[in-house]
Amino acid sequence: MATLATLAGILLACGLVAGVLAGLLGVGGGIIMVPILYFVFGALDSVDPSVRMHMAVGTSLAAMVPTSIRSAMAHHRKGSVDMALFRRWLPGLLAGVLAGVVFAAWADGPALMGVFAVFAMAVALHMLFGRPEWRLAETLPGVGTQRCMAIAISGVSVMMGIGGGTFTVPTLTLFGYPIHRAVGTAAAVGVLIAIPGAVGFILGGLGAAGRPPGSLGYASLVGAAVLIPATVVAAPWGADLAHRLHPLWLRRAFALFLGATGLRMAFSLIGG
Repeated sequence: MATLATLAGILLACGLVAGVLAGLLGVGGGIIMVPILYFVFGALDSVDPSVRMHMAVGTSLAAMVPTSIRSAMAHHRKGSVDMALFRRWLPGLLAGVLAGVVFAAWADGPALMGVFAVFAMAVALHMLFGRPEWRLAETLPGVGTQRCMAIAISGVSVMMGIGGGTFTVPTLTLFGYPIHRAVGTAAAVGVLIAIPGAVGFILGGLGAAGRPPGSLGYASLVGAAVLIPATVVAAPWGADLAHRLHPLWLRRAFALFLGATGLRMAFSLIGG
C-alpha cells in the first residue's frame, strides 16, 4: 500500500494542476481530479471497490467548490462571464444536478466510470478534430431549448464529478460564442454544479460501507483538505494564462487533458 506521504504528495500535485486547468479551461479541475482520486483510493486497502468511483466523484465535487468560485471570480473581473446567459440557464442547471445526483446514488461504480469515459472522449474528439468555423447555428436557440441543454450539461457533469466547462465550452462555441467568453461563462456554471453536487454526494453516501476514514458521505475530508488549498492558489494562474493563449491552443489543451483522462478510465474499466 502506498505511504500516506506519497499519497499526499500526489494529491497536492493533482490540486495544483487541477487549479490551473480550472482557470485555463473553465472545467473546475475535476477532469483531472476524478481519475487521480480513483487510483489513489485504489491504493488504500480501506476503500471498498464498490464505492471507489463514488468517493472520487464526491471528493472532486467538494474540492471544486472553492476552486470554481475563485475561477469564476477571476473570469468575471476580466469581463468574460455572460451573466444574462447564466441566469437563463440557472433553472436547468439546478434540475440537471438533482437528476445527476439521484442517478449517481442509484448507479454502481462501473456505471459512473462508463459515463466518465464515454463523454470525456466524445468531447475530446470534437475539440481536437472539430474546426473553429463549425457551427450548429450562429446564435443560441430559444430559452426552453437552452434550459434543456443546461439540464443535460449539469446532469452528466455531476455524474462525472467535473465542472460544467467540459460541456459548456464546446456547446457554446458550436453556437458561435468566442472561446474566451465561453470559458469564462463555463467557470460560473461550474459553481452551480459543484455546490449542490457536493451536497448531494455527501448526503447520498451517509452510512455507506467501505468508505475511507475521515469521510463525510461520499466525500473524503482528508483528500479535499489537501486538494482545496492547491487548487484555490493555482486557479488564478490558469485564468491569466487563458487570456494570453491563442484560441486554437486552448482547444488543443482542452482535448489533450480530456482525451487522456477518458482513455485512462476506459482502460481501467475494461481491465476490471
